[in-house]
Amino acid sequence: MSTDISSAPPQVLPDQVAALRADLRAARYTVEATESLLGPVALAALRRENPIPARRALAPQSDPASADSAHSDPALSDPAAVLFRLFVLGDTLPYSLVHAVLPTLGADGALQLELVGPAAPPAHRGEGDHEAVDPDRPLRALLDLAPYSASDDAGEISWWIASDLSELATGRALGPEHVLGVGGASLTLARITSRAPVGRVLDLGCGGGIQALHASRHAEHVVATDLSERALAFAAFNAALNEVDLELRQGSLLDPVADETFDLIVSNPPFVITPRRAAAAPTVPPEQHEHEHEHEHEPADPETTWTYRDGGRAGDTLLAELLTGLPAHLAPGGSAMMLGNWEIPRGGDWDEHPRAWLAAASEDGVDSWVIQREQEDPAQYAETWVRDGGVTDRDPRWSDLQAAWLDDFASRDVEGIGFGYLLLRRPAGSDATGSGVPAPRPGALCTEEATGTGTGTLGVHLAESLRALDLLAGTDDDALAASRLVRAADVVERRHLTPGQWDPTLIELIQGAGFARSVQADQVLAATVGALDGTLTLGQVLAAVCALTDADPDEARGRVLPVVRDLVRTGMVHL
Repeated sequence: MSTDISSAPPQVLPDQVAALRADLRAARYTVEATESLLGPVALAALRRENPIPARRALAPQSDPASADSAHSDPALSDPAAVLFRLFVLGDTLPYSLVHAVLPTLGADGALQLELVGPAAPPAHRGEGDHEAVDPDRPLRALLDLAPYSASDDAGEISWWIASDLSELATGRALGPEHVLGVGGASLTLARITSRAPVGRVLDLGCGGGIQALHASRHAEHVVATDLSERALAFAAFNAALNEVDLELRQGSLLDPVADETFDLIVSNPPFVITPRRAAAAPTVPPEQHEHEHEHEHEPADPETTWTYRDGGRAGDTLLAELLTGLPAHLAPGGSAMMLGNWEIPRGGDWDEHPRAWLAAASEDGVDSWVIQREQEDPAQYAETWVRDGGVTDRDPRWSDLQAAWLDDFASRDVEGIGFGYLLLRRPAGSDATGSGVPAPRPGALCTEEATGTGTGTLGVHLAESLRALDLLAGTDDDALAASRLVRAADVVERRHLTPGQWDPTLIELIQGAGFARSVQADQVLAATVGALDGTLTLGQVLAAVCALTDADPDEARGRVLPVVRDLVRTGMVHL
């Protein structure tokens, strides 16, 4: 199967990159401008990887050779439209039009940067044909160059991100060394990462560098690593284009950072669980996932390696290896944010594997929090990733590929596959194992299933919850009862009543922010949480509620305090 990797990565030539940046700014090649040009229907279709409405929306409405059309037709006169057609939709455009929308860089400069190249020559030419060189020869994009926007504590972000051309633009399968643009997983990791100012950040498996770019806005120094030379070349180009300083290193997993520690580690590792069966490999293109490019190879048959979207390991063992070594690289007060998949053994708990992986981190004094956001059975998972590889149920390979995945899961008696976030934090004052300083306490290990999403910023919510784990670890029940707690402003109470009845059949405490959690409560817990405004201690409030409801104080304390402790961890009550 032919793939998209047919050109070298972009070149970092400072003068030409500066010229490109000036042209992109002058063209107003931004997310806002391109979305306005496309309209809601075409934009929604693009998000479903359907380019047809976008091509129709930006198609020239007049003869490109006409002088009038160059000024009146947006597809020819609007530089942002032309750039989007060229770099995102993969349209072939004449040299003169490319030159017109990149006047500072020029079409020749774009050729030097290897942003564009000559379009394919005619398929059939006689040996004696001597066609004159076309001064307005057609050019095609050699990479995807898309606008990107976001916002953080430092303000609005407007960047351009280069990556390999998508299947949408090429119509071909994506190769094993394909460098992704900004996909859903990349956006998720960016959103769950705290943007508090830090010293050193590690982006492990950086791919095109989007996490490292985000980190540069709140870190003093950013190190970005990847096993793929091609990925690092794209990361270098994106950093130069967006005027960001990054330190790029090549190597596998944590090898490039040896004994170094960091205040923040972010990673979107290649966690897709893929059959290692050699017979399956030739029929499944290792392609089209939304994970940055930290790749691992099995030393055996190269046909069994899936370097593009998985780490070349059986099952979920790459995450196990990574989480075993990662805590040693966390500085005191440092945290790690990761995405991952994990296998759920038949008859076992969903968190059996993550808990086993993080046992060593707990011994090292590192707090860990695993949040399962989704769960699929093996058949659903196989369908997801076979389709992601561009194979549908109409393809003759569909049945074989499904069988390969199901056989692989059956060989390990896997009942389900979880997806979610893995968060770690080394408390301030705690040094890594091997430093000679024992951990002041074992690390807390918390796991939960949370499928909802509330308002607000998840990055802030998760960072506060990690700090709350540390606070709670040093707070016994007596200290908690003596604390003046405050109910979060987004927490409300919801009561379910049978029509005409006064007494509720169900009381729920509802979180508006974070993961929009719902906690079942009785009258005592609801009244206690409702009165937590910082005026009285938790013990005083609970005593007053017990007096009003005739509840036994000791029994109520034993029942309410563990729930309140969890409400503090989840941000529904502030300590």
